[in-house]
Amino acid sequence: MMVDTIAINRDLNRFDGHGEIWLFGYGSLIWKCDFSFLERRPAHIRNWSRRFWQGSHDHRGTPEAPGRVATLIADPGARCGGMAYLITPEVFDHLDHREKNGYLRESVDIEFEDGAAHGLVYIANPANAAYLGEASAQDIARHILSAQGPSGLNLDYFRHLADALRVMGEKDPHIEAIERELRLIQSA
Repeated sequence: MMVDTIAINRDLNRFDGHGEIWLFGYGSLIWKCDFSFLERRPAHIRNWSRRFWQGSHDHRGTPEAPGRVATLIADPGARCGGMAYLITPEVFDHLDHREKNGYLRESVDIEFEDGAAHGLVYIANPANAAYLGEASAQDIARHILSAQGPSGLNLDYFRHLADALRVMGEKDPHIEAIERELRLIQSA
């Protein structure tokens, strides 16, 4: 089910009055940067793990057959690597539209190699109607192979993310498990 969170995000008013804000990307924001930014840096956040548990009814799937895309789950002690962008508030119109299917802006501490900053991240929590939830790596791989939407194949989304994480030197056991299952399914 498509869930439009644009109005909710606009009403959150987080970081109002700030001229610059750090935004943490852990999914397509790592490899598909279609917005202006002042600075871009590898970063990570703590106590969150990336999971392919969110439905995509508008980009990598359809309302009838949603794709699976990344979200974050609370995971004490975990570390999630990604890319941070220093942006201006004007960019939120575009980002809120791009991340409208269940994602809400949340405050987060972002860590860099040489320091830290407080910023924002878009998270699709389990309470949103587009949330698909936990599944085995094999089931997620099968789902990814079968889905496509207006933005293309779900498999392309997954591969772009996995490749970007490799280039960054980021290990993600969830992504690696899905990759193994994809190879097994495609070689059968």
